[in-house]
This record gives sequence, C-alpha cells and structure tokens, in this order.
Amino acid sequence: MADKGKRKRRRADADSDDETRLPFKDTLKPDSAILKILKDFTAATAAASSSSSKTLTLADIDLDAKCREVSELNLLSVQSEIESQILKIARSILAGNGFGFDVPSRSATNQLYVPELDRIVLKDKTTLRPYANISTVRKTTITTRIIQLVHQLCAKNIHVTKRDLFYTDVKLFQDQSQSDTVLDDVSCILGCTRSSLNVIAAEKGVVVGRLIFSDNGDMIDCTKMGMGGKAIPPNIDRVGDMQSDALFILLVEKDAAYMRLAEDRFYNRFPCVIITAKGQPDVATRLFLRKMKMELKLPVLALVDSDPYGLKILSVYGCGSKNMSYDSSNLTTPDIKWLGVRPSDLDKYKIPEQCRLPMTDQDIKTGKDLLEEDFVKKNPGWVEELSLMVKTKQKAEIQALSTFGFQYLSEVYLPLKLQQQDWL
Repeated sequence: MADKGKRKRRRADADSDDETRLPFKDTLKPDSAILKILKDFTAATAAASSSSSKTLTLADIDLDAKCREVSELNLLSVQSEIESQILKIARSILAGNGFGFDVPSRSATNQLYVPELDRIVLKDKTTLRPYANISTVRKTTITTRIIQLVHQLCAKNIHVTKRDLFYTDVKLFQDQSQSDTVLDDVSCILGCTRSSLNVIAAEKGVVVGRLIFSDNGDMIDCTKMGMGGKAIPPNIDRVGDMQSDALFILLVEKDAAYMRLAEDRFYNRFPCVIITAKGQPDVATRLFLRKMKMELKLPVLALVDSDPYGLKILSVYGCGSKNMSYDSSNLTTPDIKWLGVRPSDLDKYKIPEQCRLPMTDQDIKTGKDLLEEDFVKKNPGWVEELSLMVKTKQKAEIQALSTFGFQYLSEVYLPLKLQQQDWL
C-alpha cells in the first residue's frame, strides 16, 4: 500500500513538473470555454458576411489607372478567343505589318494595389512581342506553340499538367519555367483564367478535418483521410457540394506543422479544416481555400513562420501575387487573420535563444521591402510586427515551439491563441 501511495505521489509530481515546464499551460481555460469563444467569433463572421453588400469588383471602383482582369471561360469561348487572335495576326501579316502579339505587361511597374478590394490588380499596359525581332523571336514562337496546344486541349476537352505541356516541345521550351511563364501570358492575352486553358499543376496542397465535398462525383470525408489528408484536386471545377461543421479554417504554411496537427486530430478537439500548400501557395490550393471561404462563410486563421517569407506567403493568399495579379479576383481569399507565429510571440511564449535564428541581410532587405508595400501599410498590426522583426533581426520557424514538447503547438500554443482571440 505504501509503494502504491509513493507511485501516486510520483505521478502527481511528474504532472506538476509538466505543467511548469510548458509555458502558459496553466492559463488555458477548459475546451468548452474556448469553443464558446470560437462559436461566437464564427457567428459574428458569418453575420458580417451575410449583412454586407455584394462583393466589390474592379468595375465598381473609379480608378485613375485602367486595369484588367481575366474571367472564367468555357472551352468554346477559349477556342473562339484563340481563333480571333489568329485572325487578327493573319490580317496584320496581310496588311504588311508583320506577325506579333500584344502581351499585357506583368512587370512590377504595371501592378496596382487597390485598398477597396484589398488585392493586387494588373494595369492595362501592353508590350508588343514581334516575330521579326531577334530579341523576341523565340518567345513569340513559344507563345504561338502554347496557343496551338491549348487550342488542341479545348477541342479534345482534356486536361494536362504543366509538365506534360513542357514535354510536348522540350527543344523549343528548353526549361519548364519558360513554358510556364508564357502560359500565364497566354491567359492574359485571351482574357481567361489559367484553369480555363485546361492546363493544371501537379497535386501539391492537402486538406484534412471537418470537411465533406464531392470530387468529380465522389464524396470525400476529410476526417477519414488519415494523417496525410486529401490531396487538393488540381482542377477545382470538379469540386462541389462542400459541407462542414467546422468553426474556422486553419491555413498552415508548412507540411511539418500540418502533420503534427493532423496526427493530434486537432480538428476534433476544436472543429476546423486544416489546409496547407507545403510552402509557396500553388493555384489549386489558393482556389480551394477561396471556395471554402466563400461557400462555408468561415473565418480563416493563418499559421506561418515568423520570418518575412511567412508574411509574404500569407499576403499571396490574401492579397494575391504580382506574378498572377491578372487573376487576383479568383485567387485571393479576403480577410485572412494572422494567428502566428508572430515576432512578438518569441518573447511572449519565452522561445529560447537557441531556437531563434539570426536574419540574413537578404531577410532584412525583404522585411524592409515588405514594410513599403501598400497591403502591409494598410494593417497597423502587420507593420508593428514586421518592424519588430527587422529591429530584433530574429526569425523563427513554427517548429521552434517544439522546444517545449512535440505537441506544444496543438496542446498549448494554438488553444491559447484561440482562447485569447490573438490574431491580426
């Protein structure tokens, strides 16, 4: 009996040591209290979404600069646009003006951040890409070849990956980055989204948690997809009938943090949908996140590294990328909250010095450049956090939280963030 009593005391002492070793664990409220906070937040978000007027578009805003946006087109419309372009070129050749394309410029100087839309759009400047010029002849040839291949895809009503497209003419394209870049140019020329061209990227993003949706007619339950989750379909047009009892969507930058949360079944403790693109966001993940946000009316909370690139990734989801600003209306998800890991969290959560990394000169330059961006200036909280990062010259990954235990992220850090509604 005495031994049994000693064992109980030892177990109690161990539990006590664990409580003191995990910063802030003792400040956590019961899960039921945190769930009540989340339900109120989700209800307020849904009410604000339903009570607001229709979503603003570029056409609703009186801008000094003329801007362009592409739209989703069906296959017949894409074919028709291609044929119109070819007729235009034929007339130009017959008139003695030669062969070339008017290509919308996607340079940094032709981008515009529109605060009313909270996203980056493409201005209307175009550049001529003539065939009879030694500096542009090769790119004009690639453009013509890509247009020809897209026309074939539309005629056959089939999808191919960007890699498939590259391998149709390796000697001409030389490198996939060249065919990928021209593919975006072709979207701009034709005035349609890249997905309208029936060219898709390889599967990259994954989703797990409280979500059911149909994928080409098959019902997918993301709570039964195991630790790896469900790969996000590359052609989002086959996704539909989204259903969820989640209270929020958790957007995670990296695969490692996603795997931790998936294995811990975080989505069952706090009903949510967890999604990641495993780093830089791809088009399919951006489209899927936007579709979830719009259809389910759920708030989106983002978990990214505490470095300039984490914030850049968050801004791509929220405000769009400069490379694909022509399609920002379809790719951006409005009102994403920055949950963590934020620079102020490093001291707040007592992250040890050995888990923090010194920022490189390039990191500091990227941080300072971000501070000059209009989409950062619009959010005082972002400015404050980014300024702190540049001042301290310290960064940290989400995995720095593992210094307190592998499950600290799911057991303490995120629950406390949700409890305190600590997001920007």
